[in-house]
Amino acid sequence: MADFRKNLRAFFLLLLLIVLVSWLLDLLHAPKAPQGFAQQPFHTIDGRKLTIAALSAKKPLLIYFWSRDCGVCRYTTRNILSQAASGENVLIVTQRSGDDIQVVRLLQGRHLTVPVINDPTGAMAKQWQVSVLPTMLVVIKGRIILYTTGWTSDWGTRLRTGWVAKWY
Repeated sequence: MADFRKNLRAFFLLLLLIVLVSWLLDLLHAPKAPQGFAQQPFHTIDGRKLTIAALSAKKPLLIYFWSRDCGVCRYTTRNILSQAASGENVLIVTQRSGDDIQVVRLLQGRHLTVPVINDPTGAMAKQWQVSVLPTMLVVIKGRIILYTTGWTSDWGTRLRTGWVAKWY
């Protein structure tokens, strides 16, 4: 029984250390949205004009920055598209991934269920000071309440957009 408690304690200390390091890395790589970002109009690859304020008015909005050249993004993009398909409020910003047709191919046509902004030169990501991919931001009523960078599990993203966002 003593070994079990010792192992359990070591497990929780390791878990705490992982959470702390992840949090510190997020602070180091924190994106900074430009002034007035919520009201700035954006155009999606399917021709819609939208604002972040409108998208985040009723439900938490997950803004997901990614690129086709990002190895980690291959795993997180599947999760994000799955969440969008299940009714989560998602905005995808793809940077340096080619023209609109190439982005549609990368998303295998699943872009139709979620707004996608193509940032072929990385100008939007630079304006938002996104330095690590993937980067995810949770926005409620035009205000960024959470962000994270790097790999995040499906349940970790759902936790951020669902349960944690309800506290704001």
